[in-house]
Amino acid sequence: MDMVIGDAEVAIEIKSSDNTRPSDSSGLRAFIQEHSQARPILVSLDPRPKTVNGIETLPATIFLKKLWSGEIIKP
Repeated sequence: MDMVIGDAEVAIEIKSSDNTRPSDSSGLRAFIQEHSQARPILVSLDPRPKTVNGIETLPATIFLKKLWSGEIIKP
């Protein structure tokens, strides 16, 4: 895992792949086992957002737009 925001509110893993697989989120899965309240987000170069096994995968551009608009971290 690359980043935890707040009191384990959001956990972020960043991958440079444009075709992520469930194995790419193993760090996030391990983290949310201990911090079930965390919002797990896998940021990648995938062309479209998707959710697999409760982990939200967002293309980097969409993630940044959501981050800047306050949708990832509530102000």
